[in-house]
Amino acid sequence: MKKDIILSGVGGQGILSIATIIGDAATRAGLHLKQAEVHGMSQRGGEVESCLRLSDTEIFSDLVQQGCADMILSMEPMEALRYLPFLHEGGYVVTSSSPFRNIDPYPEVQVLDALGALDRVIDLDLDRITREHAIPKSANVVLLGAAASRIGILSPEQIEEGIRNIFAPKGAQVVEMNLKAFEIGREYGRQ
Repeated sequence: MKKDIILSGVGGQGILSIATIIGDAATRAGLHLKQAEVHGMSQRGGEVESCLRLSDTEIFSDLVQQGCADMILSMEPMEALRYLPFLHEGGYVVTSSSPFRNIDPYPEVQVLDALGALDRVIDLDLDRITREHAIPKSANVVLLGAAASRIGILSPEQIEEGIRNIFAPKGAQVVEMNLKAFEIGREYGRQ
């Protein structure tokens, strides 16, 4: 079994943290893992992208080819659209519907309409969700929670263990906040 995931967003949104959590969970599960990152102008609101390839057999390339991604996991809706050519026909898009307006004018209506036309989309208003639950720094983990049951090669419990491992150095309170965010995301993913 293999899973190819493209993570996308804007600098500072936690894309690389999601990749680290999944990578930790995959390594602990004994899976093969390849990862490639692009984060050139990310400190100035530019794009951040990470390809994650997980498999129970050896992987030879770290890049996901067009038409081969099982999932696009995006913290920003326009960045989700950027990677649609990489999604295979049965793949999922799990994205925030809360735009990061780093260009003017931001084409909000067109972006949301294009995402709404897809068959397998989970879109979350991460701004609203994180405000309601007082977890503003864990929006990325909410998104990961919404995607968890569709990743397939890793169980949600294995991903939770990755969250514990990655955030442990920051203290028990940060771990608990992110576990809460993950569970909130899982609830939205089930709907």
